[in-house]
Amino acid sequence: MKNKIGVLVMSYGTPESMEGIESYYTHIRRGHKPSEEQLRELTERYEAIVGGVFPLRENTDRQVRTLQETLNVDPRSADYEFVCYQGLKHASPYIEDGVESMVRDGIKEAVGIVLAPHYSSMSVGSYVKRAQVKADELGLQMSFVESYHMHPKLIEVFADRVSAKLNQFEQAGADRDSVRVLFSAHSLPERILSMGDPYQDQLLETSKAVAEKAGVKSWQFTWQSAGRTAEPWLGPDVLDTLQTLNKEEQIEDVLVAPVGFVSDHLEVLYDLDIEAKSIAKGMDMRLERIDSLNSDPLYMEVLSDSVIKQLGL
Repeated sequence: MKNKIGVLVMSYGTPESMEGIESYYTHIRRGHKPSEEQLRELTERYEAIVGGVFPLRENTDRQVRTLQETLNVDPRSADYEFVCYQGLKHASPYIEDGVESMVRDGIKEAVGIVLAPHYSSMSVGSYVKRAQVKADELGLQMSFVESYHMHPKLIEVFADRVSAKLNQFEQAGADRDSVRVLFSAHSLPERILSMGDPYQDQLLETSKAVAEKAGVKSWQFTWQSAGRTAEPWLGPDVLDTLQTLNKEEQIEDVLVAPVGFVSDHLEVLYDLDIEAKSIAKGMDMRLERIDSLNSDPLYMEVLSDSVIKQLGL
């Protein structure tokens, strides 16, 4: 009989239906209900995405299923059976629910991994902390993959996507080398810099490696989707960057590569595909985005390999 190992696949989470947006937003706001205006704005963003919230949640569900399949066909896992559980930060099943499910199913050893390649104490670190507290409470032996931002297959799959989109620019008559590639990630409060947090450095390392592998000549890094709080967040924001490129360099072709995200969700499908594209269109700038990784087999291999190496197999 094979030894069972649990894998807690963690991510930010998204509501399962339009009716669940208010409770989801309330959880993000630590129990404080959003104002009518705030709720209406978020709801309108989901409504603007084709299919509403459903493809976002299904993407994550599919990633969990596909990772389990990938883990169990790896030759290194021949003596083990991997069972993947979902744990979400702001929606059900919550991170703690995933840990409880593993214990209830008799899992004795588990690994946690977040669907985000880059570590920050404010993002991945907070997921790990919640899972570890619950695991310790229930007596579950658990370790964690904290980052995989320079995994060779991750660089490869991002570079493949960048190259594919640059080829499309070329086919449309643009000079490939004149296309400005903007690598992006979700902004965090500026105070992480004084904390010695590795988030920004890891993102720049990934961006540089992807650019080199894809043969990108013109690229820079920008931020996106900053929270609306009183404290300053890392910038410049991608919308500001587009304005600057238009005014100061007269850049006409831009490719956004959101390497801080691995799935199609609100920050990609709305913030980039709708909001950023609208800004670019108003300046007669062509803006495209690389395809998200979602359940790409190569990305699933990145996650699988990271889990197996964490176990020392």
